[in-house]
Amino acid sequence: MPRTAYVNGRYLPLREAAVSVEDRGYQFADGVYEVAALMNGRLLDWPAHLARLERSARELAMAPPAAARLSLVAGRLLAANALRDGLLYIQWSRGVARRDHGVPAGVRPSLVMTVRPFDFAAKRRALDSGIGVALVPDERWLRPDIKSVSLLPNVLAKEAARAAGAAEGWMVRDGLVTEGGSTNAWIVTSSGAVVTRAADRSILRGVMRDTLMRLQNEAGVRIEERPFTPDEARRAAEAFITSTTNPCVPVVRIDGAAVGNGTPGPVTRRLADALWAEIERQTGWRTAA
Repeated sequence: MPRTAYVNGRYLPLREAAVSVEDRGYQFADGVYEVAALMNGRLLDWPAHLARLERSARELAMAPPAAARLSLVAGRLLAANALRDGLLYIQWSRGVARRDHGVPAGVRPSLVMTVRPFDFAAKRRALDSGIGVALVPDERWLRPDIKSVSLLPNVLAKEAARAAGAAEGWMVRDGLVTEGGSTNAWIVTSSGAVVTRAADRSILRGVMRDTLMRLQNEAGVRIEERPFTPDEARRAAEAFITSTTNPCVPVVRIDGAAVGNGTPGPVTRRLADALWAEIERQTGWRTAA
């Protein structure tokens, strides 16, 4: 079935969807975005994604899109694409204007939404095998807490990781791990504490991160929100990543060396089970028997 996109008030075949070359999202990466999971025909953590998109827009001094409008468009777009499992992308740019670095007045923002299929079952199966990560320099601007469309440093981090035979790059700045190219980074210490960097301006506050933090607090799991070093990560008993597209995936290798015994650990498995149970509670999604 041909995919349908939404661009500034129009629902179009994806191959015909386009924005102006003068759009500031294209010219200056002057825009923000969100990615939400569609599972069993329902959007996961939708209010949290709407809230983060609004925050990102306000941090760039952009008027945020109306939540009601986004929900309406999203519903119509998902119906047009007839998907049960997939990813919904929202991009909100400052709009079309004559190319000039200064922020123009009176410009209408651009809204683009697309949706594509996604295999969440493969991510569920990854709990049994885990992935490798590579440590790479964090060369991003100083506001990665804003979900900006300016993702070139993240792209380069991912590419460096893949060249090293890893699935994700953990970025390092000032001798400390910040986060992954598109994920939040976690380790489990030998004493059983779960460690992840505090959601300050150094990282993007992941929606899946927040969900897992809540579940851990409810279960009484000991959490330490603090930076950790590459050496501490290498010595960790366990490690894992979280994101909308990678709900609690174990990290079993860092720079080719085994984490713990080189297999997904018990703490990660328990947290993953809790997270997938929450996903099922919200959406009814479950792995096919």
